[in-house]
Amino acid sequence: MQQFAHSFATSSLPTMTTKTFAATAASYLEHGGEARYLAPIIEHFGSTPVGAICAFDVKQMALRLYPDQSNATRNRQALTPARAVILHGHERGWCSLIRIKKLKESKPRPKAPASPIWMHAFIRRCDRDGLPHLAALVLFMAQTAARVSEALSLQWRDVDLPARRAMILKTKTGTNSTRHLTDEQVSRLRAMRGSEPDDAPVFRYRNRHAVNERIKAVCRRADISYKSSHLCGRHTFATTAIDLGMDVRTAMEAGDWKTSSIFLGIYVHPRQNSGRIVADRFNAHQFDVSV
Repeated sequence: MQQFAHSFATSSLPTMTTKTFAATAASYLEHGGEARYLAPIIEHFGSTPVGAICAFDVKQMALRLYPDQSNATRNRQALTPARAVILHGHERGWCSLIRIKKLKESKPRPKAPASPIWMHAFIRRCDRDGLPHLAALVLFMAQTAARVSEALSLQWRDVDLPARRAMILKTKTGTNSTRHLTDEQVSRLRAMRGSEPDDAPVFRYRNRHAVNERIKAVCRRADISYKSSHLCGRHTFATTAIDLGMDVRTAMEAGDWKTSSIFLGIYVHPRQNSGRIVADRFNAHQFDVSV
């Protein structure tokens, strides 16, 4: 019985090998692993046995590869991919599983979404500069919560101007989504349509980088702060919808959000001096407590 117990205990332990980190990473990639950010990590660890790497080594690697970047970047581009390779090695019985705690990240400074004043200044500058497609694109994102990639994929066949709606195909959530258009959007889109064929892109820009570069240039000429396509899109839609009195569920449904934690925690930005605003609202609706 004692001999059986010893045999069972020995056979249940993973067989450690001298597999290098580079070989483990190659196996990880071969089995569908993510290659992004991995090349410099493989170069750093190279022929080091994967079983000899400890959490301290991984953190030192992150600091060496990204000496001037934030901990958020180090976590995303160094710790996370290295952890994935080591986990793969553990699953293959090549090393022990180690716990790698993320580096402490500083809380990102919140960026304000586009206010109505910002939108007015931006659209007016676009009109002056002869950029109708950029003005329509920013309005479309701000008033429908469309992501920039979704907006750039929109074709004229997906837009029903008489019904004032657009169909966003294959959204990030995996399903098509209908977005309803304001009168101003319909007016601008109708002026842009002309004789464009059904399969032509509505907004003409090829990628988000081109859009953001154009937005940045217009902001500079209009002397207003720069807002990225994401910030003046989904962030602005969520914050504006709540400011206009929409309930959370309705706003989420209109913008195709699935979880309230993400919608409220990331996309809805509180107003400045929110306590005073709430107090003033209570002043406007005083409770009669007189006896």
